[in-house]
Amino acid sequence: MTSPYIPNTDDIRRAMFDDIGVHSIEDLLQDIPKKYRNPRLNLPPALSEFELTRNLSRMANLNDNLDNFVCFLGAGYYRHFIPAVVEHIVGRSEFYTAYTPYQAEVSQGTLQSIFDYQSLVCELTGMDVSNAGMYDGGTAAAEAALMACRLTHRYKIAVLSTVHPRYYNVIETYANGQDIPLVKVDSSLSNLLSGCACLVVQHPNFFGNFINMEKCAQKAHDAGALLIVATNPISLGMLVPPGDLGADVVVAEGQPLGNPLSFGGPGLGIFTCRKEYLRQLPGRIVSKTLDKAGQIGYVMTLQTREQHIRREKATSNICSNENLVALAIVVYLTALGKKGLRRVAELCYHKAHYAAASINCLAGYSLVSSEEFFNEFLVNCPVSPQRINEALYNAGIIGGLDLSHVVKNGMLLCVTEVNTKEEIDRLIDVMAKFAESKNE
Repeated sequence: MTSPYIPNTDDIRRAMFDDIGVHSIEDLLQDIPKKYRNPRLNLPPALSEFELTRNLSRMANLNDNLDNFVCFLGAGYYRHFIPAVVEHIVGRSEFYTAYTPYQAEVSQGTLQSIFDYQSLVCELTGMDVSNAGMYDGGTAAAEAALMACRLTHRYKIAVLSTVHPRYYNVIETYANGQDIPLVKVDSSLSNLLSGCACLVVQHPNFFGNFINMEKCAQKAHDAGALLIVATNPISLGMLVPPGDLGADVVVAEGQPLGNPLSFGGPGLGIFTCRKEYLRQLPGRIVSKTLDKAGQIGYVMTLQTREQHIRREKATSNICSNENLVALAIVVYLTALGKKGLRRVAELCYHKAHYAAASINCLAGYSLVSSEEFFNEFLVNCPVSPQRINEALYNAGIIGGLDLSHVVKNGMLLCVTEVNTKEEIDRLIDVMAKFAESKNE
């Protein structure tokens, strides 16, 4: 029953057994029904390390190399160009192997990178304060909604119907644990209830369209609620920051800012708010100060987690360190600068509009909405998106997201700065073959 990798001698184990009053490990398992203790597992014969490595390599080689595919899939995670300097910096051992910076005196580099991250995302979103990051955009939105409940002492959350459905699911999961109901409101905001703690919106929304954020802010504030805005951080290179349009809390998925897709993760939840809400901000905050010698130093100023304060006073149980992803954001934004980020946003915008206009001219295709959009748009297709995506895949193209459950034969397409005109034209050529097939 003992493992060769656990360095406990027989004498050590015997001493531990004596202390807790048992004679063997089996005594510790008595509460588990015998038939479940060591069930027979239907496993193949054991392999040597060499054999296992060879088999895993063969299985891995069955996967398609997605780096060789052109991609037009977005819906929350996006493919962007990442300057080489980002990987070089985050790959340095002092960052790559560091964990949570509990000891400020030996963590100045890590603390400074967090402070720089907070400063940059505040400037990007137009907000006053930022925490050190959360798991991803969905958890940031959920934590923001719970923070609004604590601040307003209201326990009902309104979510605009055009918010990413995965964000809605995460908010719902968080809220259910505290018996907080969710209300889904339409774009007219006519059913925004006065008892809601907040209104959660997305700009650009899940379908890529811009929303009237000033109207949302006015409606929310008139109802005594806070406005929480989830945004695409790349779009802020060319759009007015949400903080300048009445947002009280701004959250975002930080993945587009210098982090690769990596088959869905890791991400980073950007979380910023107005300074008057600082004490209810979940997670960590790093600040810059001066030591007794007058030299700049960085310190962990706020940690409202259950690990650091009384459990009933904690604002969140978020306790993972996303600093490596946050560092990538710092390097990416620093490398591009304001003009570079604006250029990336403009390229996304103009290339997406070129693709949308071209597809809209194809017989059988049409844009679902006439509203202005950033780099994603919803298309009504003449046949099922599944059939189109299969043809695209065979042509080396990853197509859009099938949203037929929302709009009949609806496909959400995304274009970023990495998509060339030639690639967009290839997409259009493959889609054109279905133009005459108006009936499945």
